[in-house]
Amino acid sequence: MTEQAIKRVAIYCGAKHGNNPAFEQGARDLAQWLAKQGIGIVYGGGRNGLMGTIADAALEVGGEVIGVMPGSMYIRETAHKDLTSLEYVDSMHERKARMAELADAFIALPGGIGTLDELIEIWCWAGIGDHDKAVLCFDIENFWQPFFDLLKHVESTGFSHHQKPMLRAQNCDELATLFAVK
Repeated sequence: MTEQAIKRVAIYCGAKHGNNPAFEQGARDLAQWLAKQGIGIVYGGGRNGLMGTIADAALEVGGEVIGVMPGSMYIRETAHKDLTSLEYVDSMHERKARMAELADAFIALPGGIGTLDELIEIWCWAGIGDHDKAVLCFDIENFWQPFFDLLKHVESTGFSHHQKPMLRAQNCDELATLFAVK
């Protein structure tokens, strides 16, 4: 899929674990797989939920993990203290832009409205030509199926702009194929 080497991936995911243990295990598997491939992780900088799982799992196997957090969210999100680096920015807008600057691709795991917001915005940026980086959903236990159903509905009702496709992987083997990792 991608011609450029993937050095870092921005991961969007929940600050909660969700109610399915497979979400946490999938996040752990993904983070460790990325770290073992030498691919760094850029994420929101929190230690709670899947965000913390991603960071801890990658760090356990020696991976690079960069957090980007608005200073105003420091207390609410409970910043992870053991990251490779943690950057503070002034706003969510700056967080999104900085994560986009640091990453070569974007992956959304299960999460809430914030995860959905970040995923849609970075995908829209690709659609209008602000970047040419892969955007995908890591679809643990078909979490993202309703979203893909909505995208089909948007297209079938004539509102799609035929932007870059939203990619989808259900496991690390599929991700390796999409990222052309050997």
